[in-house]
Amino acid sequence: MTSQSASIEHPAHVPFWRRPFRVIRENMRAYLVINAAAYGLAIIGFVIGLVFPDLSAARSASLEEDGTGELVRWLVNTPPLFALTILGVNLFRLSVLTIVLPSLIVPFAGLAFFGYWSVETGITLVPASPQGWVALIPHSLTLVIEFQAYVLLLLGAYLLGRNWLFPRTIGAKSRRQGYVRGLQRIGLLALPALALLIVGAVWEAYSLRYFVYPLSQLLL
Repeated sequence: MTSQSASIEHPAHVPFWRRPFRVIRENMRAYLVINAAAYGLAIIGFVIGLVFPDLSAARSASLEEDGTGELVRWLVNTPPLFALTILGVNLFRLSVLTIVLPSLIVPFAGLAFFGYWSVETGITLVPASPQGWVALIPHSLTLVIEFQAYVLLLLGAYLLGRNWLFPRTIGAKSRRQGYVRGLQRIGLLALPALALLIVGAVWEAYSLRYFVYPLSQLLL
């Protein structure tokens, strides 16, 4: 046995908690491209909102009309409940319904849906007041954390689509086998994604409750 083959770990010998990172390492180029696209589209949306403030105002108005704004103002004073609500929305509406579920039906569909959501979110984030710009300081970290969770799921959706359509690239004998292996990749990547969503929800809830007002008093 050569030294190179001896250094390669068999998947079954890799500790379970390290397997998601192994998937990322094996698909580093796709991971970096998805990162650039996810954050880049949000930045593009933010710039669009700055250039066309009416779009940002329309998005804010729609959030008020559907009750989202009022709900957030009510929940912000109860951080544990606010964090749980944020986690529920990010986990089910965005992670499952926007990224994972569409990709299980149509290859790569979740990537397209998330791309649209990312631009729309960037537009929505444009502050309409000085206090809003201050709130964006701690909220920027929230975006970094939560988007990283979505990036992991997007990588899983990409691998599912690739393995499904081109099973021979991973040594699978059929598209069905490629699909199953893609599901396994999504399952592995969902573990660190869930951890990041939990951290992001807790940070978002407590930072909005306890950091924004002191920062506003300090900076404005």
